[in-house]
Amino acid sequence: MDLSSATVVAPAGLSGPEAKALNLLVEEIAARTRRRLEVVRDWPEGGETPVIAVGPASALADHSDTAAKLAARQSLPAEGFTIETRIADGKPPAVFVIGNDERGVLFGVGKLLRSLEMSRDRVALRAALDVTSAPAMPIRGHQLGYRPKTNSYDGWDLPQWEQYIRDLAVFGCNTIELIPPRSDDDADSPHFPRPPLEMMVGMSHLAADYGLDVSIWYPAMDTSYATEEEIKAGLAEWHGVLAKLPRVDAIFLPFGDPGEAPPEQLIVLLERQAGQLEELHPGAEVWVSLQGLTQPQFDELIAFLKTEPTWLTGVIHGPQTRVSVAQLRELLPSSLAIRGYPDITHSMRCEYPVPDWDVAYAMTEGREIINPRPLDETTIFQQYRDHTVGVVTYSEGCNDDVNKMIWSQLGWDPAAQPIETLRDYGRYFIGGAQGEDFAQGLLALERNWRGPLLTNIEVMTTLQQFQQLEQAASPALRQNWRFQQALYRAHYDAYQRARLIEETAQVAAAMEVLAQADDLGSSAALEKAEAILDRAEAPAAHDAVAARVKELAEALFQSIHMQLSVEKYGAIDVNRGANLDELDVPLNNRVWLKRRFAEIRELEDENAKRRAVAEILYWTDPGPGGFYDDLGNPVAQPHLLRDDSYSVDPGFLEHPTVGFRSDLNWRRSWCTHVDGLYQTPVTMHYDNLDPHARYKVRVVYAGESFDLEVKLAAIDDQGEEIEIHPFRPKPQPVSPVEFDVPPAATANGELTLQWQSNPDRGGPGRGCQIAEVWLLRVDEP
Repeated sequence: MDLSSATVVAPAGLSGPEAKALNLLVEEIAARTRRRLEVVRDWPEGGETPVIAVGPASALADHSDTAAKLAARQSLPAEGFTIETRIADGKPPAVFVIGNDERGVLFGVGKLLRSLEMSRDRVALRAALDVTSAPAMPIRGHQLGYRPKTNSYDGWDLPQWEQYIRDLAVFGCNTIELIPPRSDDDADSPHFPRPPLEMMVGMSHLAADYGLDVSIWYPAMDTSYATEEEIKAGLAEWHGVLAKLPRVDAIFLPFGDPGEAPPEQLIVLLERQAGQLEELHPGAEVWVSLQGLTQPQFDELIAFLKTEPTWLTGVIHGPQTRVSVAQLRELLPSSLAIRGYPDITHSMRCEYPVPDWDVAYAMTEGREIINPRPLDETTIFQQYRDHTVGVVTYSEGCNDDVNKMIWSQLGWDPAAQPIETLRDYGRYFIGGAQGEDFAQGLLALERNWRGPLLTNIEVMTTLQQFQQLEQAASPALRQNWRFQQALYRAHYDAYQRARLIEETAQVAAAMEVLAQADDLGSSAALEKAEAILDRAEAPAAHDAVAARVKELAEALFQSIHMQLSVEKYGAIDVNRGANLDELDVPLNNRVWLKRRFAEIRELEDENAKRRAVAEILYWTDPGPGGFYDDLGNPVAQPHLLRDDSYSVDPGFLEHPTVGFRSDLNWRRSWCTHVDGLYQTPVTMHYDNLDPHARYKVRVVYAGESFDLEVKLAAIDDQGEEIEIHPFRPKPQPVSPVEFDVPPAATANGELTLQWQSNPDRGGPGRGCQIAEVWLLRVDEP
């Protein structure tokens, strides 16, 4: 259905947001096709050109008979719309976009734009478009934080923000969340084109122009609000910001992450802030979150919330909340709504980590990589669909752009299929014949992260597919930042797999040489093994892929201000998306091995040197009758009790999860671990043991949390604990520690081990972080 010569009919008297929706339609078509469709107020005479009629039901009723009939049928909920295509014999087609209200017009235009086939000088619909739709969830939004720690946002000026807000609205977003100038961040960024408050005011204006809601994530950053003077200072600070914003529909105060003031003080402060907010922005909502709290603090706040304060709209479930969304719903009175605040931007050490991610990715791509996860995000969404009024996602930049569109569409229709949203994404943002292939490529990027990287042959296929897309791409498409992001990930993934294959083989070859130490002598064996390990530093055949990664990093800085390097592009920290700086992090044990080699060379006795070499060679050998688990490796943890529970517990609140810490001086097996969050223990089970034997357990505690204590117990048949070691600090520096297993724990030929850290701890709840476990049979003297 060719609409290239269509006339757009829109009634007079459109509201400001409706006029913005009309401009969105015309301008986005022109940007993709070079066709700027004419806009008229009255139906064209003669019926010789296609028509796209756009407007609210109340205004379109006076246009053609067809428009009047369609408008009369409108009985949709808020934000709903109808799109119908009419083709009369011998007449050009007419497409009607009829909104139930202002936002209905905007979202109807968005649906039409996502459905159009647009290419150079051509606008078309593949088939008649007839749809009536309204959103399932009233809140569908994303946090757009203009602050230094983001991986791209701090470099955007208002025109870029307007474009991005438009893009989000096209996919059904109705809320943007802003961050005030003072938060848990630096006061300034070298990338800022405007001061933070000026930008915040401008973004609030943009949302108001398009008729979108504005939420403010407003942490209370002072350490105390105990006195009237401190409370008044907090009120004055917020007033200085909120009074300048043209639109505020909600404020969100986290009671932690960040925030150090006691919860009881924050309650008093927020009640006063709620009164002030009502004066400045009547009807604005007030939300709190229960993030980063200890168990006593959490219990205290739940008790307060059960009093149903009238000034509070509801509770936000976000990262570092101790319970699931469903459990939070059970704890709260029905008068308090729940809004989701899911972390869609991070891949590890976060609320929803990539399940069983390969350590090679964790060491290089890191926490804030470009991360399209359409299938995972759809799974995560199910935690929210029955218990919340919607979500405003937590984001730190445009690295999670695909995920934003997935969440917006799921908020509109919880049954939305990921592939259909990706097809819309490819059709609208990539266009032409490549839209479908790009959508499939995004699914392939998620599959790149499934299972062990070493054996995932699809990674190279994904790269080849994107290389073919790039070869066929127009100059404009090659400058498209969304296209560049996918290319960056495909090349980065493939480069890491090529290095992993090579470096794994190098360590295997080095171990073969070390095994000859008795024949060669320790010094010669160490020298030859080290020479093999040093090959990883030499130029390799896959360096062309690395060079392309670096070119794409530069392209992304130029096109969308992504800061993929601290030194080159001014990222605030490597962990804040600057994964270009981690491109060549060693993927094998060579740093640890070479450090051990140096220590062995310092030994004076040859026998001692050979024993030290043997320790390296047989590191994972538990000896006769023993067992070894590399707990951070999903394919080497046979005794860990784990349910296949991702679909019901994607946040791993009730089941152990694999985590990471990158430390070049550690063995790679120490850089991964298994952990139980908050009250969740880590449990291992052994059977077919010798009931008459004595056993020891050797453990490596690792991770990034060393400021808490861990205890280990055996669990008997009655579920009672048999202490192996009480709460104790994790050793620093990291090294194996051994403990006797009480004979009673293995008397029936089985052993259940259970670790726990302080269950009352707050923050992200991480603690045990167990990297390796050996169960060693002890020979009787």
